[in-house]
Amino acid sequence: MAANFWKSSHCQQWLVEKQTLSQDRQEDMQVLNEEEYQKCMMFFANLIQAFGEQLKVRQQVIGTATLYLKRFYCKNSLKSVDPLLLAPTAIFLAAKVEEFGVISNSRLITACQNVVKNKFQYAYPQEFPYKIAHILECEFFLLELMDCSLVLYHPYRPLLHYVQDMGEQDRILPLSWKIINDGLRTDVHLLYPPYQVALAALHMACVMLNKDAKQWFAELSVDMEKIMEITRQILSLYELWKVYDEKKEIAAVLSKIPKPRTTPSPPSSVQTQQK
Repeated sequence: MAANFWKSSHCQQWLVEKQTLSQDRQEDMQVLNEEEYQKCMMFFANLIQAFGEQLKVRQQVIGTATLYLKRFYCKNSLKSVDPLLLAPTAIFLAAKVEEFGVISNSRLITACQNVVKNKFQYAYPQEFPYKIAHILECEFFLLELMDCSLVLYHPYRPLLHYVQDMGEQDRILPLSWKIINDGLRTDVHLLYPPYQVALAALHMACVMLNKDAKQWFAELSVDMEKIMEITRQILSLYELWKVYDEKKEIAAVLSKIPKPRTTPSPPSSVQTQQK
């Protein structure tokens, strides 16, 4: 594990430019518009959250799994591997990386079956179709794509430091933490360092709670324009939530994505690496 974020693979390999992200998604943009793509990513983050809660893993495991899925689809089309397969695969891998422990095969599949049946029938009317062999194969592709760069730095730790320095932990921390989790449904965790995401969440929480923190932020040596960029992306998510009914709309959006094979074949990025 890298001693600090700036020397880590997260920083040096997996912070992407917005333009690069748009270019990498061109294949998906041929069948989805930008808003529909965002709705897909929001839905898959919700799916991972539900799997994680069913399995009773820590929020950091859920955050890591969500970023694994986002990294994968940075480099591959949504049609390369079914997100319904990649979501539990990401949870399975993240639980090991974050030292939560290995989730048993039977427990994982049972959790997936229950979550899909009880919470996501509006999107997946059929039963969860995958077996543990599919998840283990998919895990190999996920590891290959990320070049085994599995350690992630999350905004939670810097947030705790900033809130402690600012004071009023009981009031500010829960809302800031929630905003960071909401941010997993956007691209901010792919585009910006964790400390900037933490500061943006803290800034938003202060505004929402009418806490005057201008002086505290003024004393920081940070690029406030970056903080405001993150804020705008998360606010855009909140605006979409106001008018978006996932249960009514997501099935039609998902139907536009070409169906992958039930048994995944190596995605294009993995095939390129193998050559």
